[in-house]
Amino acid sequence: MSITNKFNMNLLSRSSNEGFARSVVAAFAAQLDPTIEEISDIKTAVSEAVTNCIVHAYKDGIGKIYITCEIIDGNKIRIKIRDNGCGIENVEKAMEPLFTTVGGERAGLGFAVMQSFTDGITVKSKVGKGTTVTMVKRIIPKFTVNA
Repeated sequence: MSITNKFNMNLLSRSSNEGFARSVVAAFAAQLDPTIEEISDIKTAVSEAVTNCIVHAYKDGIGKIYITCEIIDGNKIRIKIRDNGCGIENVEKAMEPLFTTVGGERAGLGFAVMQSFTDGITVKSKVGKGTTVTMVKRIIPKFTVNA
C-alpha cells in the first residue's frame, strides 16, 4: 500500500462542524477526480461518522473529533474518524441496521449507511476510551481519449 497524500485535522463535536468536516474531506478527495456520485458517497459516509461522534461518543458534552485522510494505492481514499468518547460496548451489535442506543428520531442506520457508501469499513472501539471508524472508497479511474 502506497500513501501519496495525507491530511489530519481535529474539530469540536458540535453539529455545526459536521458540514465543515464533510466538505473538507470532499475537497481533499477531489484530487482523485471523482464523479459527483463518488463525492456524494464520501460526504454522506463522513457525515454519518461525524454525527455518530457528536450524538453518541460525546452525548453528555463536547469533545474532539480527529479526522485523517490518505490517498492510497493511487485511486483510493482512506478516511479515519476517531473520538475519545464513551466507546461502543458491542461493535457487532451496533453495526446492525436499526440498532440504536438513543431512540427517538435516530433510525440506527449510521453504520449501514457508511457501509453502503464505501468499499470497506472497520470499527474499533473500547468502552471509556473511544472509537475509530476507518472507511475506504475506491475512485474509479476515468478514461480519456487522446485527440
